[in-house]
Amino acid sequence: MNSFSYFLKLLSRKDYSTHELLQKGKEKGFNPEEINHAIAELQSKDYQSDKRLVENLIISAQGKYGKSVIKRKCYEKGINIELFEEIWQSQTAEEETDDLADLKAKIMRKYKIDSFQDLDPKTKSKLVNYLSYRGFNPFETIGNWQKEELNA
Repeated sequence: MNSFSYFLKLLSRKDYSTHELLQKGKEKGFNPEEINHAIAELQSKDYQSDKRLVENLIISAQGKYGKSVIKRKCYEKGINIELFEEIWQSQTAEEETDDLADLKAKIMRKYKIDSFQDLDPKTKSKLVNYLSYRGFNPFETIGNWQKEELNA
């Protein structure tokens, strides 16, 4: 099996970054020149795209995780951070407010919160952990929700 066929087989199951394909090709024992040629051919046929991979990661993780978690996942896949930032800015401008509203509603149901103005310390601690784990800045997020309630 040549490297092109091997990479095509891999990409038929899921998206891989260029970096991941390079690693897999090296592990399989293909020479670097053959690996680079195969990846270039895959990209020319639009079978592999780091940009598309980042877009899909952002879409699938939005609402569940914050920017820092998604950025770390991209970094682990060898994605250029500048590429991530560019795509993040273009995709999240208007979607972010909707996702935060959904997250707020979910949290209010989950923790039985009527108002973010008078959170007891135990609930606030749980919220901070919940938001932090998902990559959100918990104090900024809770602060924004408190401001929203005051302005409403």
